[in-house]
Amino acid sequence: MEKHTATKLFESLSSGVRLDIYRLLVKCGQDGMVAGQIAATLDLPPNNVSFHLKGMNHAGLVTVEQEGRFQRYRANLPQMLELIAYLTEECCAGHPEQCFDQTPGACCPEAALPPISTTPSES
Repeated sequence: MEKHTATKLFESLSSGVRLDIYRLLVKCGQDGMVAGQIAATLDLPPNNVSFHLKGMNHAGLVTVEQEGRFQRYRANLPQMLELIAYLTEECCAGHPEQCFDQTPGACCPEAALPPISTTPSES
């Protein structure tokens, strides 16, 4: 991944609304959601959601597929995994396995991490 692409992805996620939309689409997996469902679930005006989805699609964060009159949006998970790989590729001089325990359920020391919120961030 190029630095320009990573920057574009981060800029697109810098909005609280877009972050909420992306996290919702991640939960939906390959089923995705249509814009109206997203707006209703997040209690947002449909035109606001459409504006953000257009920007997210342009950045490559989501994919869109036409279904009759509706457009179904899905999180572009391969793109996000590529971004994560880009961020961590030089970890521990190119040996990320030395940086942290990668076994399922393993975590960094609690003192090093902020508390995890289960509620969506405020817009």
